[in-house]
Amino acid sequence: MAVFKPKFITFDCYGTLIKFDMAGAASAIFSDRVSADDMLPFTNDFACYRLDEVLGAWKPYGEVVCQAMIRTCKKWGVEYQDSDGAGIMEACATWGPHADVPAGLATVAKAFPLVLLTNSMNDLISHHVPRLGAPIHRVFTSEQAQSYKPRMRGFEYMLDQLGCGPEDILHVSSSLRYDLMTCHDMGIKNKVWVNRGHEPANPAYGYTEINDIGGLPGVLGL
Repeated sequence: MAVFKPKFITFDCYGTLIKFDMAGAASAIFSDRVSADDMLPFTNDFACYRLDEVLGAWKPYGEVVCQAMIRTCKKWGVEYQDSDGAGIMEACATWGPHADVPAGLATVAKAFPLVLLTNSMNDLISHHVPRLGAPIHRVFTSEQAQSYKPRMRGFEYMLDQLGCGPEDILHVSSSLRYDLMTCHDMGIKNKVWVNRGHEPANPAYGYTEINDIGGLPGVLGL
């Protein structure tokens, strides 16, 4: 990708910047009900149901997590307790950034306004923004947009609030399914995929690949 000077650099937060560990949280809670051999496919199903849950009408993220876990438990014949979803949400609030994030963000923040578009709640994201180690210009949550990614509405809301078009931003994410495929469909041409091993590559979606946020300054010619 040729060096591009965006008006804003927009980011996915969880997974891309914050070390998102739903699988670890679920594994800790369900270790007494799910065997070690079954835990990886169990948590993989939990991830798939979370994606399915965000495709409909907006609801609080705690409900997304609980409903996804209820469906996962039903599939596996595992008892679900109300405390399970609450425990996972409590774990969410404790997570911090990937080790590469603070320095990488601080470098690009000197030249560009940084914006978050996150599938978070207003009160939940407040735990994480201060841990990123760089000034964040704006934060847009699913609660504000009343829509979760990968739906387009959140991106549309963000662009409207920023007063810019798809051609004016560089969007950075570790997820093709939640972010970069939607960006492609919306005509957001300038995209960076942070390959954290969450999903397989698909270069047809037209992104620049980096291994971590430390590679982002180079993409921007910094």
